[in-house]
Amino acid sequence: MNAPVSPSPADTLRTALSGLLDGLPPRQAAQAVERLIGHYRGATPTDAPILRDRADVAAYAAYRMPATFEAVRSALEALADAAPEWTPSGHVDVGGGTGAATWAVTAVWDGTRPTTVLDWAEPALALGREIAAANPALRDARWQRSRIGTSLTLAPTDLVTVSYVLNELTAADRAALVDAAATAAQAVVIVEPGTPDGYTRVLEARDRLIAAGFRVAAPCPHSAACPIAPGTDWCHFSARVSRSSLHRQVKGGSLPYEDEKFAYVAATRFPATPASSRIIRKPQIRKGQVLLDLCEPEVRLDRATVTKRHGELYKAARDAEWGDAWPAAD
Repeated sequence: MNAPVSPSPADTLRTALSGLLDGLPPRQAAQAVERLIGHYRGATPTDAPILRDRADVAAYAAYRMPATFEAVRSALEALADAAPEWTPSGHVDVGGGTGAATWAVTAVWDGTRPTTVLDWAEPALALGREIAAANPALRDARWQRSRIGTSLTLAPTDLVTVSYVLNELTAADRAALVDAAATAAQAVVIVEPGTPDGYTRVLEARDRLIAAGFRVAAPCPHSAACPIAPGTDWCHFSARVSRSSLHRQVKGGSLPYEDEKFAYVAATRFPATPASSRIIRKPQIRKGQVLLDLCEPEVRLDRATVTKRHGELYKAARDAEWGDAWPAAD
């Protein structure tokens, strides 16, 4: 008899979130999400938490946690690909709110590790602790109220994640946060919305990490300056997210999924092997050929045309996805 298969962290998180809105009228939940989305893409002082109470947090967690989880998991998987022998022995999630990034860590690396979530909003931390009880790898996590700003100090740890936080901070606080992460961690992963402004914030953080002695593990195949001319384009990626009924209520539409656009950088103090090249746009599949837009290790952008005459490489190109390393490892 086959042993029962344990649910994945993604499935466990989805189940835990499904009960959050019990007793909260759908209209109230939708209104809370619509109000909070404006703050999420705007600028909010760190001494004025936007998640005011459990209703706010529950609605926002049910709406945003799956997307944050998938985006951070994608970034962490790219780090794991660049450093396959490395596993974090400790994790601090700065500005983590309800802890989506901690769930993503458990989805990428097996086992348990000391985990701390820092956030200014106590209702978010309380709900994150409640949800985490469903994940055995997070049952001993610490949920700590902390102002994320120039006074931030972090204890030494292997991995620091900062997801969808920089957009809420002043320039001085952003710099202090990145510097604190660089001082404390062996690996830093920063994720922002996949907008031009989000990409700019990621670039600023990337520059500070490199100046602090880090090397870029992903997505870039190098640690030199980004080859995208400022103002002409921006580097971002996409993660597919299953849509809940709340997603459909707020945004409309009938598709069972949506695509979360995000920008990120993963950098390390230890040796890592970046991708040979990175696919930076959705591959274009045409009759008998695949067009791949690539960021190359020679610090340039390139378009590769892979045709049937390339044999196995053509098959790999047809299976390749936006954000993948190229050529594929297998």
